[in-house]
Amino acid sequence: MDTVTDTLMDALLEGAKPDQIAELPLPDSCTAACLHREDEGLFSAHEAEPDITRSIHIEQVPVPTLAPDEVLVAVFASAINYNTVWSAMFRPASTFSFLDHQARTSDWAARHATDRQVIGSDAAGVIVRKGDSVRHWELGDKVVVSAVYTDEQQPEAHWDGMLASNQLAWGFETNFGGLAHYAVVKSTALLPKAPHLSWEEAAANTLCGMTAYRMLVSSRGAAMKQGDIVLIWGASGGLGGYAVQLVKNGGGIAVGVVGSEAKRDLATRLGCDAVINRQELEGGFAGVAAWRELGRQIRGHVGEDPHIVFEHTGQDTFGASVYVARRGGTIITCGSSTGYEHTFDNRFLWMKIKRIIGSHGANYQEASEFNRLVAMGHIVPTLSTVYPLAEAADAARSVQLNQHTGKVGVLCMAPEEQLGIEDRALRDQIGEERLRLFRDFSGS
Repeated sequence: MDTVTDTLMDALLEGAKPDQIAELPLPDSCTAACLHREDEGLFSAHEAEPDITRSIHIEQVPVPTLAPDEVLVAVFASAINYNTVWSAMFRPASTFSFLDHQARTSDWAARHATDRQVIGSDAAGVIVRKGDSVRHWELGDKVVVSAVYTDEQQPEAHWDGMLASNQLAWGFETNFGGLAHYAVVKSTALLPKAPHLSWEEAAANTLCGMTAYRMLVSSRGAAMKQGDIVLIWGASGGLGGYAVQLVKNGGGIAVGVVGSEAKRDLATRLGCDAVINRQELEGGFAGVAAWRELGRQIRGHVGEDPHIVFEHTGQDTFGASVYVARRGGTIITCGSSTGYEHTFDNRFLWMKIKRIIGSHGANYQEASEFNRLVAMGHIVPTLSTVYPLAEAADAARSVQLNQHTGKVGVLCMAPEEQLGIEDRALRDQIGEERLRLFRDFSGS
């Protein structure tokens, strides 16, 4: 880091007051993980898993000016999401096309269409500057970031922020994301950081956690109720790990699917009532015979078919998800990490009156409700591994190759882990063993 950023970081770690922060200078540029527009054709369409360490660059980028409704966050920690992998592969589309489209919407939005995109859709840090129209936040506030970038001037956004036609994913469809020393954030994406968590723990929760909250708890998702059986694909992963906790908090019955015996133990300790190791399913998930066997195992564990299937893997599992949901059940989907083109037998959907619901991100209220659960200690981080910002490309590559468990964190401005913890009493009440469940599993 440069001298200016070092000085600011030290002041923030020592609890500088708003007037002190306002007087401290900011650098003209900062370190960030970014993509280059000139790399759009770097990978062949035939490469199944192109090496994204070639497309993610760690370098100095200008610190942008703020729009009136934005703040500048000094980012102490961030995290990797699968959209970072999509960005770095330039698939299914180059995210520079998103930036160019956004740039045409307003003069302020034009800042985003540059030849470098700072990526990253999670962040925890401190507000160090704010635009003139920001009312509810002050310099020095410790925050986490919702990845939803909403146009509040659209009528639909006042019913549900996710319905705005130009709703975007911050750090994926926008520039100036969280894998940097400084990030630009709309004031409608800010949430208070949980005081009992470290910076890296706090940064890992928001995108995956709020997505799972909308999918399961919200009336716009599956509206889970007490006693509902929920099948959770990837129950030991980042998204699935939050789903397990939300199901158990809400009085549901969590049935997790994992990829190994070690992950079975992790999912059980997290709260799953039953866990199925997909390696033990002969024939995988292809075809009615395999789907029938999966359904038999679910009933063998909990006695009934699932009310809700928590879907995000897509192509490999969607046919099975539609099949195993009970009559009148719900398949809720927010992604397709194994492929976007889903095949399923529609007879099992229409004849048994099931529903498929698409879900994406979470509106501001849903994000706030999830963040409240985190702050109360009812949700623990799924953070498993932490990399320095200089190794953000390797961190993203580990997610691309599914070498991780839970969420992969990245230290940005924070010089070391376990900083930012203020509420030791709540932390002691929850217990380090619970808070470090994923860390201890990964041995990091």
